[in-house]
Amino acid sequence: MQFSTRTTPPGRARADCALVPVLAGKELTAGGREIDAVHGGRLAKVIRSGDLPAKAGSTLLVQLDGHLPRALLVSMGEAREAAARAFTDAVRGALQAAGQLAADEALSLLHEAPVTGRDTEWKLRAQVLTGREIAYRFETLKTKRETRPVRPKRVVLPVSAGGSFRAAVAQATAIANGVDMARELGNLPANHCTPAYLADTARKMARELGLKAEVLDVRQMQALKMGALLSVARGSEQPPKLIVLRYQGAGAKQPPIALVGKGITFDTGGISLKPAAEMDEMKFDMCGAASVLGAMRAVAELKLKLNLVVVVPTTENMPGGRATKPGDIVASMSGQTVEILNTDAEGRLILCDALTYVQRFKPSTVIDVATLTGACVIALGHHRSGLFSPSDALATELLEAGNEIGDGCWRMPLDEEYQEQLKSPFADMANIGGRPAGSVTAACFLSRFAKGYDWAHLDIAGTAWKSGTNKGATGRPVPLLANFLLARARG
Repeated sequence: MQFSTRTTPPGRARADCALVPVLAGKELTAGGREIDAVHGGRLAKVIRSGDLPAKAGSTLLVQLDGHLPRALLVSMGEAREAAARAFTDAVRGALQAAGQLAADEALSLLHEAPVTGRDTEWKLRAQVLTGREIAYRFETLKTKRETRPVRPKRVVLPVSAGGSFRAAVAQATAIANGVDMARELGNLPANHCTPAYLADTARKMARELGLKAEVLDVRQMQALKMGALLSVARGSEQPPKLIVLRYQGAGAKQPPIALVGKGITFDTGGISLKPAAEMDEMKFDMCGAASVLGAMRAVAELKLKLNLVVVVPTTENMPGGRATKPGDIVASMSGQTVEILNTDAEGRLILCDALTYVQRFKPSTVIDVATLTGACVIALGHHRSGLFSPSDALATELLEAGNEIGDGCWRMPLDEEYQEQLKSPFADMANIGGRPAGSVTAACFLSRFAKGYDWAHLDIAGTAWKSGTNKGATGRPVPLLANFLLARARG
């Protein structure tokens, strides 16, 4: 689904179908009134009939003629000014209804509807992101693909002349490209998406977008004394990788922002084996890695004026004769020792070495992203990612970036008292702190390795994928990360 802006007035525009917003169940916007006048008041007549439900996203098809043969009346809700959520619901309903028509090109006037606290650029971005989400299909490994094409193929957004409108669509398109990349990687099974596959994907993206790529192998990680990361990889036949991507869009003296993504391409739990039920979903345990790679794609496509480093520690977590055992003690790259009480708490072990490694780039800000704990799902469900940071300023930036783009997070505590749960009688720390506040103690563990820079941790265990009949990767939090980086680039 491709989106573009056009300055042609709606009354003269050509398309297979128009998406016309209806405010408070009775009122057309300026573009809707223009179309209505060209077609003899048919839209207003249908609205007066009362057949259009008030719920945001409800639609009613009206047959027209000439260069615009059909219009979909789209309810924006009962209020004249819609809330942000009602607007995205309306966009979703409109595009899904348009997809049932034999319409290759749709003319969308939905951004003419007023939305509380949002400008036209936001409404344009929301249409692109929602449309691309609807259009995505994972068919990479299917021999028989869906015969019904994605429709509409093209969505035209009529706007007045102005570069900011085109820029908004370009930004959303780049973010959607990053989301699609993250979803594609997340949906691939573990026999395809191995650590080596992730490394090759990063190298290809580097060649395509002019990035610098480096992939560290086992020997290099051994030389760096990454004992925590390597302990997770011991049970797997797949060699681990440490992927480093660098983008320079600002001067060499500007400190980079760093994104660190957990890349467990399959998580059995290791010796602390997981239950068999739904273990197939553990292919999604690399969605942190997928999301930071997707965010890098968006940044590079937009040529943002900032410097960005992406670091992905990636491995499988498997049982085996060489696998790390509960009670083993390993030394991390930082020199701190860890007693591994549960091999299924492996994400923090690969991340802690990556957080130490990233210090060499002298970053101003580091954000790690991980499907880290089931406890975060219990705490926040599937709507918001968990946010942990000792920095009020950084936490506020991330909260605002997520809320603005509809990829929300929620700040969780990181109080010193929780560190007590990580005490070990045999090592500097244990890798788990017991059942109470499991997501908090996991973040506290990471905080011990995130020194010397502004740091935040995003636990995306509840938001990175969906289970059930709609099973699949969501691409979150690519929108949050990209919006945060856009704001940083603007200064």
